Amino acid sequence: MTVTFATSERSSVGLEWELMLADPETGDLVPRAPEIFDALGEKADGDRYTVTGELLTNTIEVTSGVGGDVAEAVDDIVDAIGTVREVSDPLGVELLCAGSHPFAQWYNQQVTDKTRYHSLIERTQWWGRNMMIWGIHVHVGVEAVEKVFPIIGALSTYLPHLQALSASSPFWAGERTGYASNRALVFQQLPTAGLPWALDSWQEFERYLDDMVRTGVMKDVTEVRWDIRPAPRWGTIEVRACDGMSTLPELAAVASLVQVLVEHFSRELDEGKTLERIPPWFIRENKWRSARYGLEAEVIVDPSGTQRPVVDHLRETVEQLAPIAAELNCSREFGGIESILSQGASYSRQLLVADAAGGDLREVVQHLIREFRAGPTLRDHLAALGG
Repeated sequence: MTVTFATSERSSVGLEWELMLADPETGDLVPRAPEIFDALGEKADGDRYTVTGELLTNTIEVTSGVGGDVAEAVDDIVDAIGTVREVSDPLGVELLCAGSHPFAQWYNQQVTDKTRYHSLIERTQWWGRNMMIWGIHVHVGVEAVEKVFPIIGALSTYLPHLQALSASSPFWAGERTGYASNRALVFQQLPTAGLPWALDSWQEFERYLDDMVRTGVMKDVTEVRWDIRPAPRWGTIEVRACDGMSTLPELAAVASLVQVLVEHFSRELDEGKTLERIPPWFIRENKWRSARYGLEAEVIVDPSGTQRPVVDHLRETVEQLAPIAAELNCSREFGGIESILSQGASYSRQLLVADAAGGDLREVVQHLIREFRAGPTLRDHLAALGG
């Protein structure tokens, strides 16, 4: 199977943010995406953003245009959310984001009436119906197809770092799971989801796709749901490993880290270097550790098995790559990584709220609603990061 990798601008950025729809009083999810789309009409497709549906009718997704830098893509997201609020506020629907909803039950949710979603549920059954998960997707442009899989291989070492920074799903269906990111382990139950296969070239990827399509595992490349995958239509590498970010600055920080890492690895290839890849068994263990422990995880950082606290390794990475962030005009957003490290990721804030409320998860939802509303409506919100 031949798959064309589109031409894209190197290190350009695109963002996708999946958002929950909730009742402002009870905090429970509401299946009101169709109403929102009816009210939005043509405004759902802006000049530089889109607002679309997802698997469940309790979800909308806002997507940026192609940004020359992270700030431009974030501005698109701000505009999209502002447009949604013009109709969601009068309808009495709140917006929030995390990797999972603290107490909602799968059997109360409605599947969006589209053939591909019904086909997914028919095949995956109980696991498919349990996909009450929300995430972000970060696209970064790659100018040469031969770079795609070497970069994906090198980027896999940093999957636990990205997962720990974004971890925001410590609760599931009213239960405290003991995991920082329960979403990470739920999502990988879908066929073709989970860690990327350790492929070396685009030709190997095409052979993989041929095998999957020929045996009926998938229909086309869009059904590859890896934690990091190539997006041939856009000419990008797409990172899908992250839980839904609860605030706009956190979304911008993680997006900047992905962009800077991809550009760093691209420069290494330009210099004729071979990118380091750790064994797949270490990658799998790292995913579990970061899902379980979040920013308290120790992760394996090289082929010899060296283990480091993920927070320490992140700080070293940020210091090392700060000059690239400056060149990519995302130093302000990149600085948000330290804010997450020092103040805690969303999962830890949710746990603190739950403990203070005697375990009342309705208070956790109200906390998430407040956090989300505090930022994305204001274009200058990132100014709090300095710079």
